[in-house]
Amino acid sequence: MAAISLNLTIEQGADFEVEFTITNDDNETPLNLTGYTAASVLRKHYGASNSTAFVVTFVNRLAGIIKLTMPRASTSTLKEGRYVYDVVITSSNNLATRVVQGSVLVTPGVTL
Repeated sequence: MAAISLNLTIEQGADFEVEFTITNDDNETPLNLTGYTAASVLRKHYGASNSTAFVVTFVNRLAGIIKLTMPRASTSTLKEGRYVYDVVITSSNNLATRVVQGSVLVTPGVTL
């Protein structure tokens, strides 16, 4: 499966969530995510040591749907600007695959 490239916008001080459907190599049929774990972080750039984690949940494992969320307590601490992120899933036999990647624009908030 190839990684989906998707750019996101996060509003400072607001709750954030987005859903993705992960597909098999045919880019049509959903990947059965039963037995998988997932992780996702946001960094200022690829080599940055500091990161902010997204909460990853499986909305529907059979349909390949995952959700990334970040509570406003976390988005409030992000500085305005561009970031990068990715989502890595790991199968039950410990094979890790990057399935989503892209840039994130954090926009400033007026009401925090």
